[in-house]
Amino acid sequence: MSSDPTARNALAGEASPFLQHGATQPVDWMPWGREAFERARREDRPILLDIGAVWCHWCHVMDAETYDDPEIAALINENYVAIKVDRDERPDVDARYQRAVQLMTGQGGWPLTAFLTPDGDVFYGGTYFPARDSHGRPSMRRVLTELARLWREDRERALESMKSVRENLVRVAEAEAQPGEPEHAHLAHIIEDLAQSFDFRNGGFGRAPKFPNPAALELLLDHALENDVAWARRVVVETMHAMARGGIFDQLGGGFHRYATDARWLVPHFEKMAYDNGPLLSLYARAAEALSDPELRETAEGIISYYRDVAPALLDEGGFPASQDADFGFDNDGDYWTWTREEVHDALGGDPLLVRAAMVAYGLDDPGSSMHQDPERHVLFRAADAQTVARTLGIDVAEAKQTLAEVRSRLKQVRDARPRPFVDETLYSDWVSLVASGHIAAARWIGDDEAGAAALRALHRVLGAGWVDGAGLRHRVGDDGSGPLLDDQAYGLVACLDAFEYTQDAQWLTRARALADVLLDRFRDIRTGAFRDRPVDAQADVDMLDQPLLPIADSPTPAGNSTAALGLLRLHALMQNQRYADAAYGVLRAFAGAAHRIGGSASTWARALAWAIHPVTSVVIVDTGDTDGDALFAAALRSTRPRTVVRRIRPGELQPDALPPDLRAMVTGEAPRAYVCAGRTCAAPVNDPAALTEVLHTLRG
Repeated sequence: MSSDPTARNALAGEASPFLQHGATQPVDWMPWGREAFERARREDRPILLDIGAVWCHWCHVMDAETYDDPEIAALINENYVAIKVDRDERPDVDARYQRAVQLMTGQGGWPLTAFLTPDGDVFYGGTYFPARDSHGRPSMRRVLTELARLWREDRERALESMKSVRENLVRVAEAEAQPGEPEHAHLAHIIEDLAQSFDFRNGGFGRAPKFPNPAALELLLDHALENDVAWARRVVVETMHAMARGGIFDQLGGGFHRYATDARWLVPHFEKMAYDNGPLLSLYARAAEALSDPELRETAEGIISYYRDVAPALLDEGGFPASQDADFGFDNDGDYWTWTREEVHDALGGDPLLVRAAMVAYGLDDPGSSMHQDPERHVLFRAADAQTVARTLGIDVAEAKQTLAEVRSRLKQVRDARPRPFVDETLYSDWVSLVASGHIAAARWIGDDEAGAAALRALHRVLGAGWVDGAGLRHRVGDDGSGPLLDDQAYGLVACLDAFEYTQDAQWLTRARALADVLLDRFRDIRTGAFRDRPVDAQADVDMLDQPLLPIADSPTPAGNSTAALGLLRLHALMQNQRYADAAYGVLRAFAGAAHRIGGSASTWARALAWAIHPVTSVVIVDTGDTDGDALFAAALRSTRPRTVVRRIRPGELQPDALPPDLRAMVTGEAPRAYVCAGRTCAAPVNDPAALTEVLHTLRG
């Protein structure tokens, strides 16, 4: 147990930073587990469930206003069993209760506040409840009092509400997992859904708030590259530029914030999440190469710089941080990240040229970049490029670039001296794998070898300290009590495949196979063919966790089922093991009947569908490890051709049955040679990198 003298409850020994903070509150919090539910049954009390995260601003606000209040704490302690959950640590718990509360109220998010029966079923819920009635929200004090009375005096009403939620949960689950035959029409429908929801004025999909959707952009990038579709290219380029130039991208420190509150991508919620920045790094690195776009490359480099800046020791040891908080105190939302004009003036020493350049470049005169609660504070965004700054200030472009570099350097130096929002260095297998895949993408497509090395260190650590033979990857690395979850195995599988193609080290392919086997043996739902978010044989503290959850929507993390299918199809393309392909097809069939309803939220599923129904390109480099072979291999890795797998072998090394039949018939011991087949269509072998690049650009399957 913790020796913290301020600890007041059973959270004192928890590893989670979010729960550790709860340990100092006057609420008699308990961690999620059988003990809490047994106490609720024994004492016949309802349960107050609080789900939040260390990076969540409104969680901090509710903690400070509500759970730190001795009077409210006394009300909770007298009438409820209180359970506090870290959503990063227990995404399986969060997913189920988010869904239940959303069905009741139409809203979800964090903090999530749910009131449960002693058996764990929801009968009332919401998100943020203020200490006092305000803005149409009832106060927590009033909610606690009324629900305690309801439980004592009118319990049947609470139980009726609980039954309604249960029935709705079943209906939603059945609607999501509708089987069907996967067809090209499903792919076309999802692409059309994205086209219809594109914001032609501001980029992105839909209206405010705006969330990054890297899976959708990867899908449209594939569509543009493969079919030369101008509108798809426009959607990708305009959205990626809008995000990179907006306040959602940290213009001083790099990396993306979680989402934008406005349609222009200017004012974000400031937390930075691994689950956003990993897939966005993969997207920006690949798109930079595919579209020959230096701005996209610069954005990818900014994400890499962010990680090196905030967690250098962790990267050296092996790992990537889970998140960075939005603030350094509940009452200063965004103060670390935002600026007043006076602060900019002072940071630049009052230099007229630098100050004017900052005003023009970062949009400090644009009211759209103002913080709602404090209009004097502005989010920096890229309002003007160097050419525009040069014209406005009457200087040449070279001087403008030098001036802007000086402005950025000085502002970042001043910001670095502010109290920094907390960086959570907890290692979650799924999120580390996502960021590792992003760093490998940067190594492949923008040539950052150190990014590739950081990814490999992280994966070695996750697979060393997080792996349990026969069970899979633990969710939290190094925690024996942290059970494996679907996303850990699925994202880990894809990251190992990325590592294998990048290094051609067979250990990564072996690890990918082990992860795939865990998916098939422990997570596959026999009835549907899809994967559950928890192992089929996992122990459940309450019935709520026993309800099968088959994640298919990207929300915004890539859906576990879709990612697993994508990884299994890639593994099949590399090994020609039909077991993996059959399992992937099973996942696609499980949701094909619902694809038209899920639409653009099923973009990762659509990418897996494309792997299943369109030709896959196999590239085999045969060489003896010399410089000519290195050049051929580098050309193969640089290709951004959709649905491509790369193998590099020495003459006579590869087992013939690991290649598609048409490619198998071509490969000889002559080296160096590159062999390319797209489905049943094969090109003549080449030994020149430029010729290989041309083949990969023009060959049609």
